[in-house]
Amino acid sequence: MTEDDIWTHLDALAKPRRSLGRLEALAVRLALTQQRLDPRTRPRRIVLFAGDHGCVADGVSAWPSDVTGLMVATILTGRATSNALAAAHGCDLRLVDVGVAAPAPADPPAFYRSARIAPGTASLAHGPAMDAAGFDAAWGIGADEAERAVDDGAAVLIAGEMGIGNTTPAAALTALLAGAPAAEAVGSGAGADATVMAIKSRIVAAAVARARPLLDHEPRAAIAAVAGYEIAAMAGFFARGAARGATLLLDGYVATAGALIAERLAPGTARAMIAGHRSAEPGHGAALAHLGLAPLLDWGMRLGEGSGALVALPLLDAAAALLGDVARLDAIGADRRD
Repeated sequence: MTEDDIWTHLDALAKPRRSLGRLEALAVRLALTQQRLDPRTRPRRIVLFAGDHGCVADGVSAWPSDVTGLMVATILTGRATSNALAAAHGCDLRLVDVGVAAPAPADPPAFYRSARIAPGTASLAHGPAMDAAGFDAAWGIGADEAERAVDDGAAVLIAGEMGIGNTTPAAALTALLAGAPAAEAVGSGAGADATVMAIKSRIVAAAVARARPLLDHEPRAAIAAVAGYEIAAMAGFFARGAARGATLLLDGYVATAGALIAERLAPGTARAMIAGHRSAEPGHGAALAHLGLAPLLDWGMRLGEGSGALVALPLLDAAAALLGDVARLDAIGADRRD
């Protein structure tokens, strides 16, 4: 099914031609991701991948690493932003620990999965954040979650993350894979001041300079050197979800870093993606442009946890309703005069 086929269908509906503006463009994109004129948006699932980052000890974040574990615990109680937004929009939620340093919960709820590879990555400030084996393990965990979601009937997949310091590897991946200058890829993350930003920029630039020579002949090693376990897991989630025919609704900067990895290692994955929003992080625009994606929302959000994608989720519902539930002009006896 081509884009022209979908526009022909939309233009035959009982409404003035192209009268719904960007909603119609979204409907086209949604139909293309599923290759059907009646795309589904339910059931849907968000999987949050959590991991810590060794570079936090080098001063790249305004927050200490133990906040990752505290936020994981909050998600497990159902009281985090991601829980609230997922519940508001009828989206199933899972939480997967791929590399959190805090002790695992003693009696977690059913939506939690412990798949811890290590208690966080090594610091990309001093060498590779992980090796290729760790990267492959994280990718496989994400791919397994996508398989599980699609097998459970999910038509729309969202990947979210929780990991203090993870805008640093996201910036490094954006510089490495999207070609953004390191200085433009680095943002304030969760509230970094000028001193922290200077440290972060220096560390990202140096890490990318070490990884770039490997990219052409050892892409997995190059990517692993500057990634995070939760980011690699999101990449595997995206690649497998796309292969299974699901629509991928992207969240912000860190999730899009995972999308860059997926498209690099599984070309064509981006065809299944819709960008939920553009983050306040300055490098996010470059990452989205590299993937050929235009964001649905530009509201200055930068929380993570899949929150921006969840806010955009009702727009997909509207696009699907337009495609599937509106009568055709010929069915109501009308005849457009062109």
